[in-house]
Amino acid sequence: MSKVKLKKYGLKDIMYFTNKPKERENKIQSASSAKTAATFKCNEKAAQRHPDEQYFVIENIIDRGKGVKSYQMKKQDGTEAAFFRAGQYVVIRQEIDGKLIARPVSISSGPVDTLEGKLELTVKMVENGFLSKYIIENWKVGDVVRTSGPQGLFYYEGFRDEKHVIACSGGSGITPILSMARAIASGDEDFKLTILYGSRTKADILFAEEFAEVLKATDKVKLVNVLSDEEADDCEHGFISAELVKKYAGDEKFSLFASGPQAMYEFLDKEADKLNLDLKHYRKEIFGSIKEPWTLPGYPAEAKDKVFKLKVKMCNSEYDIPCNANENMLVALERAGIAGPNRCRGGVCGWCRSRLVSGDVFIPELTDGRRGADKRYGYIHPCASFALSDVEIEIPNRK
Repeated sequence: MSKVKLKKYGLKDIMYFTNKPKERENKIQSASSAKTAATFKCNEKAAQRHPDEQYFVIENIIDRGKGVKSYQMKKQDGTEAAFFRAGQYVVIRQEIDGKLIARPVSISSGPVDTLEGKLELTVKMVENGFLSKYIIENWKVGDVVRTSGPQGLFYYEGFRDEKHVIACSGGSGITPILSMARAIASGDEDFKLTILYGSRTKADILFAEEFAEVLKATDKVKLVNVLSDEEADDCEHGFISAELVKKYAGDEKFSLFASGPQAMYEFLDKEADKLNLDLKHYRKEIFGSIKEPWTLPGYPAEAKDKVFKLKVKMCNSEYDIPCNANENMLVALERAGIAGPNRCRGGVCGWCRSRLVSGDVFIPELTDGRRGADKRYGYIHPCASFALSDVEIEIPNRK
């Protein structure tokens, strides 16, 4: 065992440290009495990179069919938009009938566009979707759109991910992967990206022209269309499986990224087990709120279709509202016009973290992103919790 040598401190060292407070006080007293700047560069940059809100004006709308539209927007005040990591999302905040509704939407543009104040969001009308239906039917060129700053952790990170990423996507879930592909083409990201994109038919494929531009600009991106309902030249047929991932991964180490609907995740989870990937090499985008919770393990069948009482305490206000067991508790809050804090709507970010005072709830394992201490001391995420009885919760006030 090696010995540690300690330096001996003498009188000079003691005097050095003894005089330091005096020197510091002298500098303070001799400093100018003029007021310092109202803001500092570091604070200005922080506010620019991580704004609570941004306002954009819709410049162009692309109707991609199948209830999907892309909204190309530019910052209302002409400044740069907040720079983001390809794969992130923003939260749209829209007032409808006097109620503030918030939903996360993946960014489909590349990060470089933010330097010109631009952002592209792609929205698909979801069956029984409240905000998506409103957006598709009402947003028009010239409208002002209110969003959060960039959110989420679904992006490439060199310290964690392999240099080769296999991205498995389905339908409109391709949007964050398109953003990654565009970031590689512009030089903002540096990794090899192989995309396995699942669609029913060739006519259902989204962003064909946009991907063609990316493929011309870089050889680091490869797109493989996988069709489930028809066979076509230059396309794989069937579903995205472990065997298909292995085929395109070859002998290289890879990270597996997944983005798509709930059913796709449930299928891919089983396929990912066959690949023997460790947790850090299997990444999933937040897919929003769970639909049809009664189909998941652990949900008591007798709760389906029931309506319970939800008592809400928020600061000095109290509310008694109905809560349908088929929908998460955050939806019940929005229907009642209670604008509590929320962002991801997928149980991960913790922004809507609330205390469960009383009652029983069902929390799907798929979206249970709570910390261990929160589970122990009775905290829940309303966006990922379903009432199984009359419930009382305390939620934080939204700033």
